[in-house]
Amino acid sequence: MKTITTTDALAAFCAEAAKRAYVTVDTEFLRERTYYSKLCLVQLAYQDSDGDDACLVDPLAEGLSLAPLYDLFADAGVVKVFHAARQDLEIFFVDKGIIPAPLFDTQVAAMVCGFGEQAGYETLVRKICKSDLDKSSRFTDWTRRPLTDAQATYAVGDVTFLRDIYEYLSDRLEKSGRKKWVAEEMAVLNDPATYRADPDEAWRRVKTRTNSGRFLAIVRELARFRETYARDRNIPRSRVYKDDALIELASTKPQSEQDLGRSRLLLREARRGDIAAGIMTAVKSGLAVPNDQLPKVDHSSVKLQVNPALADLLRVLLKSKSDNEDVAAKLIASSAELDALAAGERDMKAMRGWRKEVFGNDAILLCDGKVGLAVDGQKVVTVPL
Repeated sequence: MKTITTTDALAAFCAEAAKRAYVTVDTEFLRERTYYSKLCLVQLAYQDSDGDDACLVDPLAEGLSLAPLYDLFADAGVVKVFHAARQDLEIFFVDKGIIPAPLFDTQVAAMVCGFGEQAGYETLVRKICKSDLDKSSRFTDWTRRPLTDAQATYAVGDVTFLRDIYEYLSDRLEKSGRKKWVAEEMAVLNDPATYRADPDEAWRRVKTRTNSGRFLAIVRELARFRETYARDRNIPRSRVYKDDALIELASTKPQSEQDLGRSRLLLREARRGDIAAGIMTAVKSGLAVPNDQLPKVDHSSVKLQVNPALADLLRVLLKSKSDNEDVAAKLIASSAELDALAAGERDMKAMRGWRKEVFGNDAILLCDGKVGLAVDGQKVVTVPL
């Protein structure tokens, strides 16, 4: 294992990796003090026999360019293997607008292969590699140099064990014919929209019990201002104001700095200057939205007339299918989708692709009264009615 601090050394390693069928990738980053994740380390490994098959790339090294790595990411002949890839991919997309392809996420594959919901890397190392990880460096400050031996060992373990995990899961998927299942799940990770934060949609992440259109219009404007302000200055959203303060502002509708001074939840530095001006402008904009353009909350789930007995039967069916197929139940259908099915809804993820084959078709038959559930030994099965 070596640490790479120059572009030439990275290019040489990536050239060797490009000769292999796959490369495993992980990152270490910090995001506590910034809007965007600060990339601190990239770990890479490929399968080889001479022991020179893994490295740590130091993106903080002066003069180092990640261009060779991005070329490798674009190489269609090499599978890029990650575990729980979402945040890693966001870093590379924000930096270069690139999404590694072809892509394989071992966390998704593990759920398809029956390792439970949101299978952690440590769990897979223990169950597949029969090893234990030293997690003592998990909460380290990855911006500090030089790295200690313990930090380096911890970091490289995130890609060396990943090779065995990938090969094991890939083999299981090949034998079970479920590679297309994982390919369907990769669609979200391969979509650039997954990594774009749209200020106009930021308000949807704010949890509120109030459904007033006018109130939501102010929430929308306050969330839009916060998102833009934080992004442009690369600071955390919470440094502008937290969600509870945003809700308070939407309720009190401050018109002046004096009004802001009465807030219980607003940070002191947000009561004056650019943030204060932005808050008042956002409130004014929210109050000025015409009635026919006010945001609306989707009340469809609230209005659903859920048959609780049928919903319970669907949960039994889902558990049965999950056990029989050895795939995480949560990956097939969520609790909300089961309730929606019991209320007559059909337009949902559980009714498409491999999920429909595994669960959806029988779920519809159960809802329509065409099949029932029975116990056959240790299994719950469907029986025609």
